[in-house]
Amino acid sequence: MFLGEYHHSLDEKGRLAIPAKFREALKGGAVATKGLDNCLFLYPKTEWEAVAAKMASLPFNKANDRALARHFLAGAMDLDFDSQGRTVLPEYLRNFASLKKKIVVAGLYNRLEIWDEEAWEKYKTDSEKETNAIAEALDGIG
Repeated sequence: MFLGEYHHSLDEKGRLAIPAKFREALKGGAVATKGLDNCLFLYPKTEWEAVAAKMASLPFNKANDRALARHFLAGAMDLDFDSQGRTVLPEYLRNFASLKKKIVVAGLYNRLEIWDEEAWEKYKTDSEKETNAIAEALDGIG
């Protein structure tokens, strides 16, 4: 399970060190893809296979389903990690998420999100103002 918020840096080669507490869960491989809200999603390989199967099963006769499947599946890339837990994020993914030097890795249970630090802080500030309204709209969460 991925939880928490971790601040890291991209090096000049586009490498990101994954927080040490998450490395064991990613030992079997990982996939990064274009996420939502202009961040990247990073899944353990086994979790990605379930997500990808759902995307692949969407009806191809509906434009929104095709668009969502293309966004996640065509935007995906297998990742390898070095002995220090670093991985190279492909340039097209770094560009998509406007990643600069300072990065936030956020744990969201079954995936990690990778954000540019400034974008993350803005998103948090904006969304935290609406937390009560969002919770009210989501009936039955508990």
